[in-house]
Amino acid sequence: MGPKHFALVLHSHIPFVVGHGTWPHGMDWLNEAAAESYLPLLDVLRRLISEGVSPRITIGFTPVLAEQLKMRSFGEGFSAYLRMKLEAARADASHFKRTGNSALLDLAHYWERWYERIARQFLEDCRGDILDGFKALQDEGHIEILTSAATHGYFPLLSEDKSIAYQVRQGRVTYRRHFGREAKGFWLPECAYRPGYSWSAPFGPKKTEERKGVDVLLAQEGIDHFFVPTHLLQGGSARGVYEERFPALQSLWDKAHVGENSGEKKDVAARSPYSAYRVSPSFVSILARDEVSGRQVWSRNMGYPGDGGYLEFHKKHYPGGLRYWRITSDQADLAFKEPYAPERVAERLESQSSHFVQLLEGTLRDDGRRVAAALFDTELLGHWWFEGPEWLYLVLKKLDKSPIRSATAGRSLEELPPGELISLPEGSWGEGGFHSVWLNKDTAWIWEKVYEVEGRAFRVDATKARRNPRLVKQLMREKFLLESSDWPFLVSTLTAKDYAENRAAEHFDRARSLCDWLDRSTALSSAEEALLAAWETEDCLFPEVIGLEGETLGREHFGDKS
Repeated sequence: MGPKHFALVLHSHIPFVVGHGTWPHGMDWLNEAAAESYLPLLDVLRRLISEGVSPRITIGFTPVLAEQLKMRSFGEGFSAYLRMKLEAARADASHFKRTGNSALLDLAHYWERWYERIARQFLEDCRGDILDGFKALQDEGHIEILTSAATHGYFPLLSEDKSIAYQVRQGRVTYRRHFGREAKGFWLPECAYRPGYSWSAPFGPKKTEERKGVDVLLAQEGIDHFFVPTHLLQGGSARGVYEERFPALQSLWDKAHVGENSGEKKDVAARSPYSAYRVSPSFVSILARDEVSGRQVWSRNMGYPGDGGYLEFHKKHYPGGLRYWRITSDQADLAFKEPYAPERVAERLESQSSHFVQLLEGTLRDDGRRVAAALFDTELLGHWWFEGPEWLYLVLKKLDKSPIRSATAGRSLEELPPGELISLPEGSWGEGGFHSVWLNKDTAWIWEKVYEVEGRAFRVDATKARRNPRLVKQLMREKFLLESSDWPFLVSTLTAKDYAENRAAEHFDRARSLCDWLDRSTALSSAEEALLAAWETEDCLFPEVIGLEGETLGREHFGDKS
């Protein structure tokens, strides 16, 4: 029998929120993810290693997230956040004791102990540096860390190949600075891919030009492998309702659809998601998402996270925002949720982790050399599904005694090398399989601003740009931030619509002003100097920034404090 691998691939991402709000939108997103996902996951990995089990998982940190986790302001703010949660648990305990609510009183003490442990882990075990904790595990050979696009730009809809290439290059530069090695694996934001073809923007002046495929741009930046949703591997059949939501996308799909411009004649639906492939024409390797195991973790309705005994995400006790109730039933109104009982979840975790391992063994039962790649957002484990990290601990421990080996993506590709060379269609892992979550009538204006900045930035006179590297540096920061896929996503999902719209408009205004200043020949006024200094303080990510000509602009150009 050939080797059988389980390649768990986690994608960690929070948009740039440091200095841009706290609650309900802003820094609390990062604080919650750090406390509820990143630190519990790191604890699980260290526990496994201490017990003689190498976890061998793959985890990515987007460059924008890595930058934030390294900022002093994050460390100070996160410590304050943990103190606030501890105080909230103690205040809740006093309230429940006064009101005679013994069930919730015990839970308040539980949260007090939980946040004390998280605070110790951050301050003592990690010495205030979460990212360095994961780096140490990679250096020891226990995990593989991926890079991604600079600010999670949505590649298929960017109008310039340079924009995609620079998002990738910035990801590699930032990864090298934080992890001390070259990145080989790459997480495509939203698993969104576009092949090469004659492309035109979905609105605005009709300008058609030959575009390189995303895989080619990755290969040119030294990337070895990436990941795709299964429907792209098997022919891109998940078209969804993009034509109804945004009719201009139909022409993009028609040009990109597999079989029309690739010349493939074989039945792509027969491709196995349990084999690795190479993408034509770049020869970059890919692994496809295993939907069978994926549903068990992604779906609250059909998967483990919806178990009635688990912590209810949506019901909180204010003012502290702690959760005291269990799911009870997916049909139960929030008013009828029953108290959470953490001591009762162990049996469910044991059963569900065993079920997951058995599911993998059944999926990979035949005699071939196969790999099941499970792709999840890291924040799903812990933040959205509180018990998720402990479930993962049990899964990885059981796999250590199973014929299925847990293996990083890179190791899987070494031991199960890709054979077939294939073409991929256009699409993403968003609802409908295409771009409608990110491009629709409510978000078109964001893309218009992205396209305007792309066009203006790359038309800046090269001589003026070289004379003003400080302006170029901040322009590229603002351009990267404007290109974040988070803003249209938050608008479309109504998750934080006003916040996202304000952020997109803010970064556009700053980028446009910087283009204006670069286009003219006069020096900045004192007011403009003050504005620039303020933007450099607020949007201070990437001390080494990819410039307009693809060069790296670092601290030595400016003497700034970023």
